[in-house]
Amino acid sequence: MTHTVVVLGGYGLIGAACVRALRTTGFRVVGVGRSQAAARRVVPEVEWRFTDLARASTEDLRRVLAGADVVVNAAGALQDGLRDDVAAIHEGMIARLVTVLQGTKTRIIQISAAGVSEKASTEFFRSKARGDALLQASGLDHVILRPTLVLAPEAYGGTALLRASAAMPLVGLDVLPETRVQTVFIDDVTAAVVMAARGAIPSGTVADLTEPESHSFGELVRAARRWLGLSPWRLSWRLPTPLVAATARVADALSTLGWRSPLRSTALKVLSEGISGNPTAWSKTGGPPCRTLDDTLAAMPATAQERWFARAYLLVPVIVGTLAVFWISSGLIGLARFDTATEILTQRGFAALPASFFVAAGAIADIVLGAGILVRRFARPASLGMVTVSFAYLAGATLFAADLWADPLGPMLKVLPGLVLALVAVALLEER
Repeated sequence: MTHTVVVLGGYGLIGAACVRALRTTGFRVVGVGRSQAAARRVVPEVEWRFTDLARASTEDLRRVLAGADVVVNAAGALQDGLRDDVAAIHEGMIARLVTVLQGTKTRIIQISAAGVSEKASTEFFRSKARGDALLQASGLDHVILRPTLVLAPEAYGGTALLRASAAMPLVGLDVLPETRVQTVFIDDVTAAVVMAARGAIPSGTVADLTEPESHSFGELVRAARRWLGLSPWRLSWRLPTPLVAATARVADALSTLGWRSPLRSTALKVLSEGISGNPTAWSKTGGPPCRTLDDTLAAMPATAQERWFARAYLLVPVIVGTLAVFWISSGLIGLARFDTATEILTQRGFAALPASFFVAAGAIADIVLGAGILVRRFARPASLGMVTVSFAYLAGATLFAADLWADPLGPMLKVLPGLVLALVAVALLEER
């Protein structure tokens, strides 16, 4: 008989890997998430059920969990933001999950995190610990797995930051050099999930998943740089603590616009305190040892696409910021020089009223698109809008003001770099 496994957060970094591993080992897998587009792009081959897990009622959960023999909870959030409520997803959802599954034989496999504690310095760890405690007190069949820093072929969050840090040009940035970090390979996490889903791990098990050794964060970054095939830095610069803190504050501010930067204060706080686990409990279950950092990197050899991604990841905030400044400034200048802009059209045969309308509409569109790209949810649509409006400007100028192409200041030619940059943003701003 084929068992059905429902994976909550099934298109996230760990969730998607669990979906694939469970499916290839013979389970019927159902994914649960809130974004249909992301789910069907990341793992299109499985059945999906959709709900916002942080806000899902018991009835919502009962619907998405229908028929489940095993539930894998890979849903989570690092820090509160425009799209995320840490306590709601780590604790509130677990409480409702326990209510829905009371009296059943369904096994819950909880993907937690090494180092969780109700006395931890971050709400991420505290809320994770409270959710784990609810599960442990529930009387339900459960296994809690707590990975350290997960390394995977896919790049998202911390794995993306590691690649980007390793790809820094010219100078290596030495951030939090005293921090010690342990890692775990994503395949070792999914292997543990498969074992637990098969019933090979005793109920009530709480185990860290980690390699035995630890590394300084600098050693980890240098190992990633070697993995990318890049030459060692000749120079390194230790970032002053105030600058690191300022970066975290900026990242936190951007999170209110929906950007889930791995440089937010929670991530840096967790990193500064170290990421460590103890493999003893996992060894006692009979599970295989987790691979070392060197073995992990050897198991997922880097290609040109990893180098491309690492470099492009560094450029995304530069591209978004440049486009925002360019388009907002263009619109504001158009409004500030409204009469001059209108005169350009009236001199070419437009009546005053239509000319004023086109100038005002163009300026407002520029400001809206420039502001829109700063909001994560609208960033890619705004980039597409910039491409569309740029083509409209070029077409309009060609039809009604062709002489502007020969203007010595090149106002039309200068549209082309912005158009190309917007096309690059469209390509890079897919989140998963």
